[in-house]
Amino acid sequence: MDAQRDVTYEEAKAFAEENGLTFLECSAKTGENVEDAFLETARRIYQNIMDGSLDLNAADSGVQSKQGAVTSSRGVHQPNAGEGRETKKCLSC
Repeated sequence: MDAQRDVTYEEAKAFAEENGLTFLECSAKTGENVEDAFLETARRIYQNIMDGSLDLNAADSGVQSKQGAVTSSRGVHQPNAGEGRETKKCLSC
């Protein structure tokens, strides 16, 4: 795989560090580190919310809410949950 690279690992890591970006090498082909990339992104977003560097109520935060949105029991925002469709429950869950 290294022969197919256009950018070396070191170049990519240095670019990320210089620009304040998170860097994690992953592979869509093998699945290596793909889940870790999403988890690390979620951790960073949550950390930014908790330390106040990301204000979800600010107009420029990029976060949009919709009227009638529902929050699940886990605190996950589910826009328009249950509207216009039948809800089925799994008794074995």
